[in-house]
Amino acid sequence: KGIAGLNPSLCVLAPAKINLHLEVLGLRPDKFHELAMAMQSIDLTDRIELKRSSKEGIRLTCDDPDLSTEGDNLIVRAAELLRRWSGEEIGAEIHLQKRIPTGAGLAGGSSDAAATLMGLNALWGLDFPANELEEMAAELGSDVPFCLSGGRKLCFGRGECLETVDSSNAATAIVLIKAPSVSVSTP
Repeated sequence: KGIAGLNPSLCVLAPAKINLHLEVLGLRPDKFHELAMAMQSIDLTDRIELKRSSKEGIRLTCDDPDLSTEGDNLIVRAAELLRRWSGEEIGAEIHLQKRIPTGAGLAGGSSDAAATLMGLNALWGLDFPANELEEMAAELGSDVPFCLSGGRKLCFGRGECLETVDSSNAATAIVLIKAPSVSVSTP
């Protein structure tokens, strides 16, 4: 593990997702809802540029001035979580080009967190296996595990229990419309 000799930067795409089916089955003891969902990644993406930094810490910038770039942002939380798991004193400069609308139920923040986990894992040369990244993802949020692998999946629990669905013959076109004055946060 470590970052010596690796590329100093890389770019990752974070695809949005849609719910093809969402069923709320009840409240769980952990105060989350038990869910049964079918989710699908779509080709609307945020773009995340990652650069190694000689300074310890995470610095996030964004082209959307309304989006927080502080510790409450899932990108920063994902980067800090990965740093803690690694035990390394490493840093990164991250720039988010935001294209997925916020408050639209498209998992933009979750997808950004998943892309950050995967991207920094590669950039920092940490080599965490998929199952450990999935464990980190589940700590960050219910949609983040799905966003690590994307595609089309059945999702259960609070969203972290995933089953792949064969979607080889499932070409589908969708039209997304988001009213600019309407936003709904996940909670």
